[in-house]
Amino acid sequence: MITIKKYAAIDIGSNAMRLLVANIVEQKGKETQFSKSSLVRVPIRLGQDAFTVGEITDENIERMIDAMKAFKLLMKVHKVEKYMACATSAMREAYNGKEVVELIKKKADIKIEIIDGKKEAAIIASTDLHHLLKTDQTYLYVDVGGGSTEFSLFAEGKIVASKSFKIGTVRLLNNMVNDIVWQEIEKWIKHVTEDYEQINMIGSGGNINKVFKMSGKLQEKPLSYMYLNSQFSFLNGLSYEQRIAELGLNADRADVIIPALKVYLNAMKWSGARNIYVPKIGLSDGIVKAMYYNKI
Repeated sequence: MITIKKYAAIDIGSNAMRLLVANIVEQKGKETQFSKSSLVRVPIRLGQDAFTVGEITDENIERMIDAMKAFKLLMKVHKVEKYMACATSAMREAYNGKEVVELIKKKADIKIEIIDGKKEAAIIASTDLHHLLKTDQTYLYVDVGGGSTEFSLFAEGKIVASKSFKIGTVRLLNNMVNDIVWQEIEKWIKHVTEDYEQINMIGSGGNINKVFKMSGKLQEKPLSYMYLNSQFSFLNGLSYEQRIAELGLNADRADVIIPALKVYLNAMKWSGARNIYVPKIGLSDGIVKAMYYNKI
């Protein structure tokens, strides 16, 4: 007997908003399977508002309401039985964030929860990495967003340490990250990894997924530090327009991909990781699994 449930996750990030509709397949005596039914990404860069002027602008509030109304209809069409909407860094920091949440509830009938960095890291970490994590190895998990980056260290298949830092691609683009933040990250990574001989890295986030896709590698194969570094140099050598026209990058991906790679490369350097694995996971997947296993 097979039962299929449909859950949805809405991830309101600093660079874009996503709706993930997932199929949850239950079969007696077998492990529950999660698969993507649909993924819609809307390029509303809330971080540009929140990190520069401290509030979500009227124009972007309207765009958010429209996007949420669309997401609501899509969930209805897909017959989604349960959903959760989480807002991260940009909405956390906008002083009108709570107002926007109330307005969206009223106008689009979508309930949004603004989550802190710690909860964000925990949700991402609950994305069921056991098929990836070899218990005899140590991994530094890095999720680079638009407003914040979540770091988690896994040893023997369990989380040993986890921390969220206010460093993200939209902040970096706006020169809003000073050297002190980089130093704090370096100090934290070196401290949590010092007792382990060999570290592998796991990267998630739209930018590293794009670089991985461009590499043409098989999903379980990692990218090397050398490869990532050469891609960084290659992309950095192209203009913003060239990245769109020649590589086919989205307009809201073509600028943030450079600062994102800088974060991954520094994390690899400071942890001594030579390889980075890029599974297809992120906050949306984590929300679906955390809902299913009643973790949130």
